[in-house]
Parts: sequence; C-alpha cells; structure tokens
Amino acid sequence: KGTTRRPETLDISREIDGVGAAYNAFTSKDHTGFYVKIDARHSELAVDILSDILLNSLFAAKEMDKERTVIVEEINMYDDNPTMSIGDEFELLLYPNNTLGWLISGPRENILKSITQPDIVEYYRHWYQPKNMIVVLSGNIPSGLPKIVNQAFKPLKATAPLGKPFVPLKRSVAKGRVRLKWKETEQIHIGLGSASYAHEDKRLPALEVLSVILGGNMSSRLFVSVREKRGLAYMVRAGVTPYEDTGNIMIHAGLDKSRLEEAITVILAELKSVCATGVTADELMRAKEFLAGHVALQLEDSSAVAQWYGGQQILLGHSKTPEDRLKEIRAVTRAGVQAVAKELFTPNNLRLAIIGPYKDPKPFEKLLQ
Repeated sequence: KGTTRRPETLDISREIDGVGAAYNAFTSKDHTGFYVKIDARHSELAVDILSDILLNSLFAAKEMDKERTVIVEEINMYDDNPTMSIGDEFELLLYPNNTLGWLISGPRENILKSITQPDIVEYYRHWYQPKNMIVVLSGNIPSGLPKIVNQAFKPLKATAPLGKPFVPLKRSVAKGRVRLKWKETEQIHIGLGSASYAHEDKRLPALEVLSVILGGNMSSRLFVSVREKRGLAYMVRAGVTPYEDTGNIMIHAGLDKSRLEEAITVILAELKSVCATGVTADELMRAKEFLAGHVALQLEDSSAVAQWYGGQQILLGHSKTPEDRLKEIRAVTRAGVQAVAKELFTPNNLRLAIIGPYKDPKPFEKLLQ
C-alpha cells in the first residue's frame, strides 16, 4: 500500500506487473509469507520490491481503513463457500482453548473497529525481525543474487523485543463433539476427524499414508464407498494438517442432504474397518507411490520448492530434503498405518463439524458413539 520509495499502491503494482511477475502475500496459522515469482532476468527487481515492502512500508492509516472492508469481503467469501470454511469450523471444534482454533481472519468487528494503526505497527515491530525471518531463493538463481539479497535486507534490525512464541496446545476435551454452523444449503459439508501429530512426530508419515488410502484420490476407500458405490457425495477426501506441537486429520465431504445420516454412517464404517483389519499390502504400496509421485510433481514448480525449504526452516529450524521425505514414506508399514488408525479413530477422539440447516447436535453425536 505504499513505501517511502514507492508512495502509492500503483507505484508497486505497475512496476512488477510490467515484467509479468506473480506476487502476493499469505497468512497461515503459524507463519506469514511474501513472495514474487519472476523471470530470472528481473530477479533483482523482485528482491528490491520485497525488501522495500518489508523495510519501508508507510503503514498509512487511510490505506488501512480502505483495506478493512476488503478483508471483510474476503471473510464473507469464505463464509459463503462451505468448501473453503469447513476446515475452520473443524479446527474451532478441535482446539477449543487455544489460539490454534481461532480464525486467521479474526472476527469482523476486530477488523472494522478494534485493530488500530498503532496496533499493526507494534505487531510488525515485534515479529518482523531478522531472528524471526528467512529469505528463500529458488529456481534459476543468478550467481550474484545471494549477495544482493544480503545487501537489500541488511538494514533490517531488531526494533523491539521479539514477540512471545506461540502458546503450546494443552489437550482438552471440547464440551461437545459436534459443531454445527447454520446455513441454508442443499449440499451439506462435513469435517470429520481427530487431533493427530506434529510436524516432526515419527508417526506422521504413517498417518499421511493412511490419509491417502482413505481419501487421497479417486481410488481411495471413501471415494469408492461414498461416491462411486452409493452416489452420496460429489466430493469426499481426507487430508492431514501438521503444526509445531499438534495436528489433525480431517475427512471432508459435500453430501446429499436427504441421505446425510447414511453417508456419515458409511464413512464411520470405513474408519472402523481400517482400525479392525488394517490395510492391504497393495493399498500400502499404491499409497506410497502416490505420495512419492506427488512430491516429484510438486517440486517441479519453483514456488513449491521455496515453500518446501522455507516453510520447514522457519517452523522447524532445519529442512528435510525430498530424499529424506521419500525415505520416511517408504519406511511406513501396514502395522504402523493400523496403529495410528486405532489410536486416532476412537469414539472419544472423533469430532464432527457440519455446515448446513441444522441446530440440534444430538442426532449427530449419537452417530459418533
């Protein structure tokens, strides 16, 4: 929104649009990122603009006020799209007494009223410091670029005591096992799953393999049993989200309202089955190959390479190579997969978030018994 060298928003966007670059910022629950993806011939421009934004932003109050309504419209966009917001509802249920359960956007009233320009400047001063940041380069890197990066970010100094680290999660049982978000919809979206493992937990690779077997692709158990055999859903999938000190596995499905109970029952039956009898050798092999192929395809993109190394470095303090990742995947056994299923998919651990026209959680709590 403007820097001392580029005072207006258009001063920034015109310059970088002029070379066909992709650029943006993102906010996750445990880190933020600012990036430029650009033709290697213009790498110095990318470094110059990123460093200018991070070092010299004006933080003009009038620009912040304009952005408030933009952010509220982004919140509205997520609220209007259950596919995008069901994960938030699930984590609100799963982490009831920790900031990890909060929405990244925060409440609308905070955006519109509570947060002031001095609040934002103070936040910036506390967190955007050399000890808490990393610059990542990936792609066809010109030989002199690392030196240019060091020079560009050299003026970045610690301007305040570094903010307190995150509050570790204290395991607590949510008051309810079901969270309902009322919305008049024809398709019902559910998030069903459990708390699980952190980034460096040795059980995480087995859980990722299990996630693929359950709902990672169109030959997965849930896709076949819920969609192909019974036509209960257009979309059903499973995914794993690790954090620094915890994580979760969530099955997400968009379901036929008239057959919702049947669909949830079928999903729960698949979870019970994998706990009772485990997975086959063929399922294990195909899931491992799927994950290995996913790694290979993902790392063909320079943005993904940057996220791969930078994300690990900022959160863990070190980076695993793709070879390290493949070694972990290949070491997963059938016994390991069944063990994590039996540990996580117990009635006491399972939680269910639903977006649809429902107010009474009791019928759904009974299904989880």
